[in-house]
Amino acid sequence: MWLEVGGLLRETCGLLGRTDGLLCGALGSGPHWWGPCWNSWAQKLHHGGPGRGLTEEDICKAREARLRKTARPQLSDRSRERKVPASRISRLANFGGLAVGLGLGVLAEVAKKSLPGGYLQSEGSPQPSSSPFLSEANAERIVQTLCTVRGAALKVGQMLSIQDNSFISPQLQHIFERVRQSADFMPRWQMLRVLEEELGRDWQAKVAFLEEVPFAAASIGQVHQGMLRDGTEVAVKIQYPGVAQSIQSDVQNLLAVLKMSVALPEGLFAKESLQALLQELTWECDYRREAACAENFRQLLADDPFFRVPAVIKDLCTTRVLGMELAGGVPLDQCQSLSQEIRNQICFQLLRLCLRELFEFRFMQTDPNWANFLYDVSSHQVTLLDFGASREFGTEFTDHYIEVVMAAANGNRDQVLQKSQDLKFLTGFETKAFSDAHVEAVMILGEPFATQGPYDFGAGDTARRVQGLIPVLLQHRLRPPPEETYALHRKLAGAFLACSRLRAHIDCRDLFQDTYHRYWAIRQGQPLPKES
Repeated sequence: MWLEVGGLLRETCGLLGRTDGLLCGALGSGPHWWGPCWNSWAQKLHHGGPGRGLTEEDICKAREARLRKTARPQLSDRSRERKVPASRISRLANFGGLAVGLGLGVLAEVAKKSLPGGYLQSEGSPQPSSSPFLSEANAERIVQTLCTVRGAALKVGQMLSIQDNSFISPQLQHIFERVRQSADFMPRWQMLRVLEEELGRDWQAKVAFLEEVPFAAASIGQVHQGMLRDGTEVAVKIQYPGVAQSIQSDVQNLLAVLKMSVALPEGLFAKESLQALLQELTWECDYRREAACAENFRQLLADDPFFRVPAVIKDLCTTRVLGMELAGGVPLDQCQSLSQEIRNQICFQLLRLCLRELFEFRFMQTDPNWANFLYDVSSHQVTLLDFGASREFGTEFTDHYIEVVMAAANGNRDQVLQKSQDLKFLTGFETKAFSDAHVEAVMILGEPFATQGPYDFGAGDTARRVQGLIPVLLQHRLRPPPEETYALHRKLAGAFLACSRLRAHIDCRDLFQDTYHRYWAIRQGQPLPKES
């Protein structure tokens, strides 16, 4: 539990580089697109008579107007067009080549450091910075391999990039920072093959145009801007071939290679957390499931004045292709220059949403990537994106979890311990050192809900304090935490990070107290209390 929370709380910048969530939002770059006013092939493809939707002139005018009024972020300078190895054999070959290359790199590094003027780390030295495994050449090998295979292996690398250097070596952390910034995109022929396999050979009839170069390339798929024939602007997410079939083998191959470096701490990928990760990756590769989750959230938040969910384009929805309305706005990390009042409002609404998801909907989008929350200054609204990791929570879990939070909010350490046992976080037979560390971690994370008046997220040292407890929590745990908590704590930590980065001042205690009383009123069939 606290490993995930502590790692996520290390630095807010750790959550900013991923692009999985950029299904809708900012427009993309790329000089090539399929549709009228580009080339003769596109003109022939989309030529039609009256009643077929937008004319070529309409599409050109709409596109030019959009370009004038909307900034167009581009792919990373390191991203490049590169074929995705689609078969398990070809993917395994990439990992095998990486293992061999790393071994040769270690030998070369050792030989270099053995020469006069070099430095060879002595056996048993605690300093990871001199590890021959993590040389610059080997770092580049890891980056290139993960950016080539993409899929689950790249996803794990992105996840490790937000771990604190108390969990993994700074060099390995730096490697995964580079990985997160450098996802490559499919070549045109491979992307077209996926579209034809999923939407049929006549898929072009479903759109007025679709840009050839994606505006986002991530671990599982890439996202292209397009327009329907009725003028609706869309974002189309296209999954890389082979990634869904290779989730388990990719993760196992990556971890096997990384263990060569002795760079991963014991317990970082315990059996239960790895199973939760594999399940989540499987969900994220099923775009039909993601579409259903998005539609569910769209219905749940239909009357919410602050949050909106783009509509799913059903004609562009299959297991490996997902089309949704294109939404405007900027990720939360770009809201730091807004006024204190606006930042407070954004973060208040973000925490309110987390509490509603868990204790009212019992259905949560668990990916904390800041790019999944786009703030529109003109409407003062946030658009929610990327619902692949959404999941349900049962009442047995939420009944106990809300009591753990309430115990922390009330400063009752004994109650925190008892309710953690009720939640099956603890067995009751843990060492005193472990029990004390667990309770302290809960109390630290519960401070915003325990503070009378506005809590200053920008002034806290939550990350450092929780990280100091991690070694004890890893070493003495007797049972794995409930499987629901792996994704839940990642999401909650992400919300806290956003509040910290935006230096928000929020009255969290009243917000949680309202949530608590409304939760039990609903559970017990009583009239709802008025919101304060």
